[in-house]
Amino acid sequence: MGELLPVFDLKQVTQQFDRLLALDRITLQIYPGERVALVGSSGAGKSTLLQLLNGTASPTQGEVWAMGHNLNHLSVKQLRQVQRQIGTIYQQFHLVNNLQVIHNVNAGHLGRWSFGKAALSLLYPFDRQSAAKALHRVGIPEKLYERTDRLSGGQQQRVAIARVLVQNPTVILADEPVSSLDPELSREVMDLLRDLVQESGKTLVVSLHSVELARSHCDRMIGLRHGQIFFDAPTHQVSDRMIAELYHS
Repeated sequence: MGELLPVFDLKQVTQQFDRLLALDRITLQIYPGERVALVGSSGAGKSTLLQLLNGTASPTQGEVWAMGHNLNHLSVKQLRQVQRQIGTIYQQFHLVNNLQVIHNVNAGHLGRWSFGKAALSLLYPFDRQSAAKALHRVGIPEKLYERTDRLSGGQQQRVAIARVLVQNPTVILADEPVSSLDPELSREVMDLLRDLVQESGKTLVVSLHSVELARSHCDRMIGLRHGQIFFDAPTHQVSDRMIAELYHS
């Protein structure tokens, strides 16, 4: 990687919840423009790792660096400034179902807008143009004023991606973004995510149940097992045997 500075740098990171050791002495770097898949069984530590990367959790031990900042040493205001550069897409979408789509997309602005502007926008939506543009990019431009709970699961996940596009982060984290979708929709959403980060040069870190999607959409795979890194390799070097051993209980 030469002179490139990592967007994330984890140094001997351990995360413990009561008696559960979720992550055990994790050390890794993720560089700009990479598409990284996190794979492994449920409970392997994938979601916990993503929470550490976006600063919503703090490690029990070790250091998490993001965008050149040690997250442990930032004030609340400084942490929010770093978090504006990190967009997160969740399995459960995290949308407000009884609001129109435009309001959910505009939530991507909340890191920049004042509380007053955000509240007023619920009555008179601001920045319709960027919301419309984001929805166009995710393939559902006609849903701008639709109530969010009237959309299908696949359309709701596209709204969640549009929200991240409006945020315009440097990095996109996606925590099992397609686990609630059928295989065809899963591939469509992963195609969309891959194309968006490739067009813009953004970094993608995505946890996936599907090893097949990890192989087809990411250039690096990190296998987690019992809270430790079992392998970390370019996708084309990850063999069927490595995958079998990763999931072997």
